Amino acid sequence: MKRPFELFLLLLLMSLLSINALFGGAAMILFPGGSKLGLQPDWISGTPFRSYLIPGIMLFFFLGLFPLITLIGLIFKTDGSLFQKLNIYPEMHWSWTYSLYSGIVAILWIIVQQLLTDYFVLQPIIAGTGLLILVLTLIPRVQQWYRVTAQGG
Repeated sequence: MKRPFELFLLLLLMSLLSINALFGGAAMILFPGGSKLGLQPDWISGTPFRSYLIPGIMLFFFLGLFPLITLIGLIFKTDGSLFQKLNIYPEMHWSWTYSLYSGIVAILWIIVQQLLTDYFVLQPIIAGTGLLILVLTLIPRVQQWYRVTAQGG
């Protein structure tokens, strides 16, 4: 079986999500006042955070590093016995399941962000990216590509 076309779209979206979050998160960690990203301190006044440091750390790891690890697994179908422990679909390669997790985390991130802060132009883009990641991951040809019993891996 050839790699399904939808998989290339999934890999592109996972890359964009990860790169955006790694750079955004790093900027928030290094400059917790938000100035380097044009973030205003009063935008987080209704949140439990006094600066962008903790949100930056969370963004870096949950929407940056986690999707990057997932992306590597999706591309190379790497063995991930450590990652397999959190795979709720044992008949699927761990990276397929983590792709679902990444889409869910992106959507939840935006929901929480919208509950705590004012509207920001990237919110619908990130929410849409998360939704598309879920849709592309659930396409039957993509599922078949990552089925452990059918692909051996």
